[in-house]
Amino acid sequence: MVTPESIRLNIAQSMATEHLSVSGDDGIHFEAVVVSDAFAGKSRVQRHQLVYQTLGDRMRQDIHALSMKTYTPEEWQKLQCKN
Repeated sequence: MVTPESIRLNIAQSMATEHLSVSGDDGIHFEAVVVSDAFAGKSRVQRHQLVYQTLGDRMRQDIHALSMKTYTPEEWQKLQCKN
């Protein structure tokens, strides 16, 4: 069974992140917030593709839906200051 922690570990093992959280309680639908320098200069689609690459075949076989919010550290800092 897919868990938020197993998804978080997959991402963390393949991508350097400053912040990473994954939630979801039905084993099918998940939400992730990923903050990484790797997103600098990339479009939203390119950022999501980078995260999908860390999950490999799990995106096609195990994970039904993964909603993502992706930020650079600078974007994340600005967002945190607003809240």
